[in-house]
Amino acid sequence: MSETIQVSPLKSITGELAVPGDKSISHRAAILAGLSNGSCFVENFLSSEDCLNTLLGMAQLGVRFEVKKGTDDLPVDLLIHGCGGELQAPAGKLDCGNSGTGMRLLSGVLAAQKFDSTLIGDESLSGRPMDRIITPLAKMGAQFETRGAKPGCAPLQITGGELKPITYEMPMASAQVKSAILLAGLFAPGTTTVIQPATNRDHTERLLNSFGVNVKTEGNTISIDGGQVVEACDLVVPGDISSAAFWIVAAACAPGSHLIINNVGLNPTRTALLDVLIRMGAKIEVQLEYEDGGEPLGRIEITGGKLKGTEILEEEVPNLIDEVPILAVAGALAEGVMTIRNAAELRVKETDRIETTIRNLRLMGGEIEEFEDGMVITGGRNLKGAKMESYGDHRIAMAFAIAGLLAKEGQTTIANTACVSTSYPTFTQHLEMFCQS
Repeated sequence: MSETIQVSPLKSITGELAVPGDKSISHRAAILAGLSNGSCFVENFLSSEDCLNTLLGMAQLGVRFEVKKGTDDLPVDLLIHGCGGELQAPAGKLDCGNSGTGMRLLSGVLAAQKFDSTLIGDESLSGRPMDRIITPLAKMGAQFETRGAKPGCAPLQITGGELKPITYEMPMASAQVKSAILLAGLFAPGTTTVIQPATNRDHTERLLNSFGVNVKTEGNTISIDGGQVVEACDLVVPGDISSAAFWIVAAACAPGSHLIINNVGLNPTRTALLDVLIRMGAKIEVQLEYEDGGEPLGRIEITGGKLKGTEILEEEVPNLIDEVPILAVAGALAEGVMTIRNAAELRVKETDRIETTIRNLRLMGGEIEEFEDGMVITGGRNLKGAKMESYGDHRIAMAFAIAGLLAKEGQTTIANTACVSTSYPTFTQHLEMFCQS
């Protein structure tokens, strides 16, 4: 993938597309299929760097897989042969690349094994906090040593062993932390319970149930009994709505646009973006078509128009955390004011996304006030093309490629964009498709 993305303004976004498989679900499918008691056909796996690192990590732990569609470098359909829960000690360190999801979920599994393991990542991942999973997993009996330059950061040395169940009240809403505990609880005798402060992504619970593991959910309390067998099953990974978000915003903000996105995931813990855009006046129609692996899929139809600013509610933030950069672009173009607060978690993503979003919007002429936990954007500005950095953050790179399409004038150049391949390896092809149509 090119290290630079250059875009010029478009009057409208028109057509149909299907985005690649869901990143969150692909990580979990690789892990659960790998732990299962048989062979699982996984269709539409996301062949991004992040998900491939998780798949290859499972392979280092003794799980075999075959590519049925795509290539070894870019697999799409996979047959994953489960190990029946009997993982093998890896010959070397497990490289999670840029993926916090991969590192945190694998930590939950590895905490329960009878061997030691080490998880490493790139420079960005090695600066992201891992204490949030270490604390509950240590309460279960796992031993961790962090060897990063920053306290509590990777590389992670994990001494596996027999775990005990816990009831853990999470201090923040995090699907990754919840998932790490539930995966560890799968190996612990007794009942492990997680209490989350707010509803967030529930892909792990849905997939565990699809793999025959009974997970009980009552409000924000989720429980799993250890010792259950992960039953092999086949599944289709839906298109990633976080990837679709860039095109949804592009079409919604540009009068005259008409876009249909097919086979996209419509999990209600992931559709807050649609709720916010509709509140802003966007014309969006959603059609649920079927369900697979416990996940609803369907089509989204967007008709472009004028938007107005809104306040993103505190309870919406956990299910919008990946979409804030592109929503900020929508806020800069909308009439009135957009308020995004209670989003301090953005400070510890691939970049400080509050800082990088504001910096790039200001380069394009946006008017934004910064707060420790978010931003307030005064909209109605005509954005202008500018030269900027992605700072190695895939969502910043893609959000500002869309901002460049929606600018009134000038070319937008975004440097250091190879990072896009961590979540959306075909983004530039789709970008070119719209630019050439």
